[in-house]
Amino acid sequence: MSFVTRRKPVQAPVGTDGGARLKATLSWPHLVALGVGAIIGTGIYTLTGVAAGLAGPAVILSFAVAGAVCACAALSYAEMATLMPHAGSAYSYSYATLGELVAWVIGWSLILEYTLVCSAVSVGWSGYASGLIEQAHWAVPKALLAGPEAGGLVNLPAVFIALAVTGTLLVGTRESATVNFILVCVKLVALAAFVALTLPSFDASHFHPFAPFGYAAHEIDGKKYGVMGAAAIIFFAFYGFDAISTAAEETKDPRRDLTIGIIGSMLLCTLIYMVVAAAVLGASPFNVFSKSAEPLAFVLRQLHQPIAASLIAGAAVVAMPTVIMVFMFGQSRVFFAMARDGLLPRALTAVSPRGVPRAVTILTGLIAAVIAGVMPLSEIASLANAGTLAAFIATTLAVMVLRRAAPDLPRPFRTPLIWLVGPAGIAGCIYLFTSLSAKTMIFFAFWNAVGVVVYLLYSRPRSALAAA
Repeated sequence: MSFVTRRKPVQAPVGTDGGARLKATLSWPHLVALGVGAIIGTGIYTLTGVAAGLAGPAVILSFAVAGAVCACAALSYAEMATLMPHAGSAYSYSYATLGELVAWVIGWSLILEYTLVCSAVSVGWSGYASGLIEQAHWAVPKALLAGPEAGGLVNLPAVFIALAVTGTLLVGTRESATVNFILVCVKLVALAAFVALTLPSFDASHFHPFAPFGYAAHEIDGKKYGVMGAAAIIFFAFYGFDAISTAAEETKDPRRDLTIGIIGSMLLCTLIYMVVAAAVLGASPFNVFSKSAEPLAFVLRQLHQPIAASLIAGAAVVAMPTVIMVFMFGQSRVFFAMARDGLLPRALTAVSPRGVPRAVTILTGLIAAVIAGVMPLSEIASLANAGTLAAFIATTLAVMVLRRAAPDLPRPFRTPLIWLVGPAGIAGCIYLFTSLSAKTMIFFAFWNAVGVVVYLLYSRPRSALAAA
């Protein structure tokens, strides 16, 4: 049973054993853009309305609560990423502190999370793209614009965008990060324009009553209402900063840049979410815009600004692929790290001349495209949160374990008040996990049961530590 507890050295040099290593080409602006690109996406354009329907104007507090839980995890990620600037994120941190079996479970969960997020955003993007296709009267059969559960055959736009992002990532890490940076700028300009356009119509009376559904989560007709119920959904819109840590090995100055990238993107995105939510609520009563699938564009149309509404919707179509790009980037790096450790086929560690793990990037893109082509958005998105919460808990535990086991280890960044921030972050993640549907939790348990079988039969005897 030694495989349960065997660990990798915390500060083991990466790539000096002849194994593949990724090229360091990223600086802190790229990392902040990666974080913003992942966090500001589907959530800001769609979940603002959904969450407002569950919490009323108090949805602003829901954003703050979800942001606070993610901030606790972000601080832990910053400490571990600067301490272990390797590819793999929570998987690598768990391997060095909690043992190989736990690391496998976390890595297996991250594979689920990142792949499903790529697929979910691809389907969401397809919804906007299909609308544009129909408005342009292009002769595309409706059966090719939706998956089987939506009455179609295959969601071709979703497949297209997943494969297009894969191709962009294959060009090179720095090049794809630059494309992401440009698209993030487009996204931020569009949101700033939205706030500016809605401020003249701000009406404080829309904030009364502030919390019509109360603060604690409670279920009504299968949905959880209240500030905390909305926070459990909004959480999906926040995670993405963890993908920054998967780029640690490709960062020029990880000790400084990772801290700026992780914490900077979280603070910036939390502020953006709260400002945009306040602008939406000030411009329209929550029970009006919450019924729309595109609340920002809807509010502008209500304000008789159809051109601005179309531009905001267009910005969503342009900018949403940044979310797919960042999560697909993170997924391929987790695959790469697990393959380098021998837990997945070592052939997946092949790195192209541009420093890209080509095989795992293509594999990730193909899997995401297949799922996006046949599964509905609701089914995909509901399964992604569990893997993220598991990774957050594992990373926070890793920080706390190392504080006890190796207190004198040089730490470029130290999580402040770890014995307060750590337990608070874990408790918040557990609470949000219990807010997930029973179906999601059952699937998550099934996924990891399959993963443990794969580990015992294939990965355990092939682990690099088993041969050491």
